[in-house]
Amino acid sequence: MDSVGGFQLPKYHPIPETQTQSPTPSADAATHNHPLLLCPLEQWASYTIKTKDRGSYGEYTISTTSVRGRPVLPLFWCNNKEFYGDCDVCRGSNFGTDYYFCELHHEKFHKECVESPLKIQHPYHSEHYLQLHFLNRITECFSCRRKAEWLVYRCTICQFFMHPVCAMKPISFVVDQPKRHHHSLTFFPRQTSLTCNVCGLLRKLYPTYVCLGCNFVAHYDCMHSPSIIKISRHHHRISYISSLRSGEWSCGVCRQGIDGDYGAYSCDKCSDYVVHSRCALGEDVWNGEELEGVPEEAETTLGPFNVINEGVISHFLHAHYLRFEVNILDDENNFCQACALSIYEGNFYSCMECDFVIHETCAIAPPKIQSALHPHPLILKADTENDCNACARTAWGGFGYQCPIRECDFQLDVLCASISEPFDYKGHDHPLFLGLDPEEKAICHVCKTKFHKQLNCIKCDFIVCMKCATLPNKVKYKHDKHFLTILFGEEVCENNWCEVCERDLGDTDRKVFYWCKECCTTFHIECLFGKDPFMKPGQIIRVWGMNDVQILGICKISRPICDHCKNRCQGKIFKRDNYRACSWNCMYATFDM
Repeated sequence: MDSVGGFQLPKYHPIPETQTQSPTPSADAATHNHPLLLCPLEQWASYTIKTKDRGSYGEYTISTTSVRGRPVLPLFWCNNKEFYGDCDVCRGSNFGTDYYFCELHHEKFHKECVESPLKIQHPYHSEHYLQLHFLNRITECFSCRRKAEWLVYRCTICQFFMHPVCAMKPISFVVDQPKRHHHSLTFFPRQTSLTCNVCGLLRKLYPTYVCLGCNFVAHYDCMHSPSIIKISRHHHRISYISSLRSGEWSCGVCRQGIDGDYGAYSCDKCSDYVVHSRCALGEDVWNGEELEGVPEEAETTLGPFNVINEGVISHFLHAHYLRFEVNILDDENNFCQACALSIYEGNFYSCMECDFVIHETCAIAPPKIQSALHPHPLILKADTENDCNACARTAWGGFGYQCPIRECDFQLDVLCASISEPFDYKGHDHPLFLGLDPEEKAICHVCKTKFHKQLNCIKCDFIVCMKCATLPNKVKYKHDKHFLTILFGEEVCENNWCEVCERDLGDTDRKVFYWCKECCTTFHIECLFGKDPFMKPGQIIRVWGMNDVQILGICKISRPICDHCKNRCQGKIFKRDNYRACSWNCMYATFDM
């Protein structure tokens, strides 16, 4: 098994005695009489739910009684080949050369995650015990500040969390970090409100180090923050600076004010661009790479197509030549192969050998971009099969930007990828900006949901999600010869009703509709586009273990009954074997039928 390193014979170990002063196992955890070299996935399978948090997310507390009677599976100890990937029980990476492998589950685990005591006392949180916990939601490790989920150490009183890997590391009570301070820093065990000179924040539960002579305070993770980084929100590198010159400063990420007496990141090339330390180091902003000492290389940008001759191009995502067209198709069944929207007017390219068509604006989409929504560069791909991470739209078969790093599993459709800051939204007077993802999302003022990436106004409280922000400004309806344009809520009259469903527009709290100015007709967004507007007729979806799903166009002669919801299919029809469904969600529900 070269992919995970050479295996040694399976060994069974009790919990090891700690060899440092850092984490100390509690007495009740150390006196159990059963071996704990148990596959963590088997431990997980034997837990009982202790609490419920955030609705359906269960939290599991590990106890010695919960694992009794479970089989003790042999774990192979690997210590001769470095492995890059995630631990299957804590979701963390950085394996190095020492880790365990479970032959039954074919998974790898950190040494610390397998051997961690059930309960410890840690100097970083000495007031209470930390108990090993399975947490089915994402939180933050208070030591390294990276996301923590699944297997964590937790104080249920203070809601203090640590990775097992971080908890098992010996700590230094005196450290030297010359890039942050010229004197040695001493661990300050008392949990009190001290403002960190590096990040400018009061974080009571985070481990803190101080220089008493200089009145300098730094959180443990802030001491190790990088000096030079590249973030997704700016096109230049930015460098750490311990303080800013006098003046008013606004963060280039969260758009809030910055106190110049504390540390921040600034751009050497753009004198007015600064970012909070905490904002700059966010997981969706920074890629985790320290660039100090790394030479900056000029990026070469390749175009998406080559010009063959006048009006003919060769696009890198299509095998045939494409011809430039300017005439109006005015056919609802002609869909752009990139964004999946219908092509009604304007310039586009059509294939000289097949039925491939693409908007001119989509054809010039660059092969590689740096999106403000993701820290890594994204690559343009065709025939994508994942939902967009920004708007959650399902657009299988279209173009999409994907992160080449497999662990990220991140994708944007071409519409969301085109968003840049500041964003000019037609339904609002002020420019909009991307914010940091809050723990509790605000509600979109347009669709009244809170499940997508959002743009917000820094002058007022207006918020719009990416799904609503990328709606087309003009569309066509099959029974109207005119174009429909977006109508915003303040213009809606009380007697307006939807031309499709014939319901009063006042019956919904949505604030954006489409209307025909000439005919004075209005439409709900959902009624106009249907349930799956970005899934193209004629497309075939391959489903593992089942027959393919075909997407059929709108049937103008008859409207079959959906086999799941029992309503008539108003738009596209999804067909698998003898099943007919009115939407992808309904078809997905038939997979168990």
